[in-house]
Amino acid sequence: KATTAPSTKAAPVTKAAPKTTGAKPQPEKALKAAKVQMKGTHTKKAHKIWKVTHFFRPRTVELRRAPKYARRSVVTGAPRLDEYSILKFPLTTESSMKKIEDNNTLVFIVDLTATKKQIAAAVKRLYGVSAAKVNTLVRPDGQKKAYVRLQPDHDALDVANKIGII
Repeated sequence: KATTAPSTKAAPVTKAAPKTTGAKPQPEKALKAAKVQMKGTHTKKAHKIWKVTHFFRPRTVELRRAPKYARRSVVTGAPRLDEYSILKFPLTTESSMKKIEDNNTLVFIVDLTATKKQIAAAVKRLYGVSAAKVNTLVRPDGQKKAYVRLQPDHDALDVANKIGII
């Protein structure tokens, strides 16, 4: 009987397939990604069930304005009233002359937006006399008239001469 002796040659080593550690084969992964891409993000979403009768608008972010250009050419505020724009001109009517002589009062047409304190300050700065009282009224033609009564130590007749009314 012929017996075969074990060969001393080692069997050829073949490479084993790489072990997969839970990763899907590449074609399946690519197909799934393509399917998700085709479907998009338009999936059905469950609607919220309201259990209360009141709806409070959610507070969202209110961003500050960042304009690309100025909407107005002049960015500064409204022009301020100075003493020359507050007092427009003195009145030289007969009744205003009578006020100057009898009541120590000067009569001016003033800016419509000027206050009594601004009028008194403007008279003090322009003519150097302090006002005891200021009365104002808006005439039917839309102009504001101011009666500026001077302190007893100042004479309205002298101020009127200095202004050039008399």
